[in-house]
Amino acid sequence: MTDEELRLLGTVAGKRVLQLGGSDVVPAIQLAGTGAHVIALIPDQGDNDRARAAVEKAEAKVELHQVDLADLAFIRADTVDAAYADSSLRGVVDLDRVFRQVHRVLRIDAPFVVAVPHPAGDVDTGSYFDRTGNRRTVGDLFGSFTRASFEVDTLLEPETGSIPRRLVLRGRKIGN
Repeated sequence: MTDEELRLLGTVAGKRVLQLGGSDVVPAIQLAGTGAHVIALIPDQGDNDRARAAVEKAEAKVELHQVDLADLAFIRADTVDAAYADSSLRGVVDLDRVFRQVHRVLRIDAPFVVAVPHPAGDVDTGSYFDRTGNRRTVGDLFGSFTRASFEVDTLLEPETGSIPRRLVLRGRKIGN
């Protein structure tokens, strides 16, 4: 995640932050360096091993768990202050389940920042509306947020050329 995207989480010093996916644990290390208590979920054993080595090398305090992104039963409800997913949701089959679980563990009004490869970036390989391989449109992502009781308050499409390559959404938990 870029610094701009991490700022969407707000001030995290002294707060619990959930990272969904961990092929890139650098943001978790950065956040831990600012005083956040970071809980990183890493479904893949190889990614988990690399993340553990990177965390140890940085001498950071990051709590690592090798679990599916929707398996948050070990986290009590309403105890997490912010959550983010950076390019880790593309392969998720049941995105609504993941979003419901994140909603359960977040405190009310807590931010959930999701960064994904922009759906328009795949247009050259077929239709924007082709949902094979867990591809989703902007509308699909927005719908998943709202079904899980998140209010989307930020949508970014960083300009990197003629077609956006990245989409960033920030939702805030509403209700219980």
